[in-house]
Amino acid sequence: MLEKLNKFNIFSFNKENTLFSYIGIIFSSFVLLLLFLLVAYPLFWMIINSFKATREIYSNSWALPSNWLFSNYVEAWNMGVSKYFLNSTLVTISTVIITVSASALCAYGLARFKFFGKKIILAYIAAGLMFPPQVSLIPLYKMIQSIGIYDTHLALILPYTAFRISLIMLLIRSFFLDIPKEIEESAYLDGCSRLGIFFRIFLPLSRPIIVTSMVLIAYWAWNEFLFAIVFVDSDSVKTITAGLLAFRDALYTNWGVLMAGLVISTIPIIMLFIFLQKYFVRGLAEGGIKG
Repeated sequence: MLEKLNKFNIFSFNKENTLFSYIGIIFSSFVLLLLFLLVAYPLFWMIINSFKATREIYSNSWALPSNWLFSNYVEAWNMGVSKYFLNSTLVTISTVIITVSASALCAYGLARFKFFGKKIILAYIAAGLMFPPQVSLIPLYKMIQSIGIYDTHLALILPYTAFRISLIMLLIRSFFLDIPKEIEESAYLDGCSRLGIFFRIFLPLSRPIIVTSMVLIAYWAWNEFLFAIVFVDSDSVKTITAGLLAFRDALYTNWGVLMAGLVISTIPIIMLFIFLQKYFVRGLAEGGIKG
């Protein structure tokens, strides 16, 4: 038996296969490490400079602070970051709730119901992914002014929701298509209504893609900049991305305080990814199986 196996070079194939797998692991690890350094080093640079005075940043921006100024964070918070932080939190949470709710209901209808024009509606929603938000800036500006929500939180929440629904709906619909129909039919025979099936079966089973959608929406809404500086003018309504512009002065900018404000603005998204990364990766993997 061993002679026959040696005749077909099975053992040598296993050795070569193991060698190639080790090379692949080493190469993949090297690429991931390089990508990590490209992403992490600018963040590390921003953090260490947030503890410096402006003069020290100009003189030696690549070294550790000679005197750690934790007061930069207190000053940044008192200068308005606290207000901008609360505005961003309100806008982001509202956008997440509205977008996920509307997208999940729409995805349920397109995944489980048959009606005339279903494919046309699906194609129309998918076409929303083709247009970047920047192309609709002027029409949106006029529309927001005409309906009287300019310089309010709704001026940001409604556009953010509109531009995220297409992607989130398609992701959730792909996940809904993978849920066995037998579960739905069993619940229907037991007397469960359509909405009951949606809330008691589809939403609990779709927790990974729901969490993934929430992370994607929160990341975009928290970091969005263009709409935040065009649709909002009052300092009391600005989000943190637009509000940090007030830290820059025409003659003098306290870069240490500005860096501290930037660090504060990145903390919520980083923590969100850290705590929800398991659901995020699983949701993206399972949400793209079917189309």
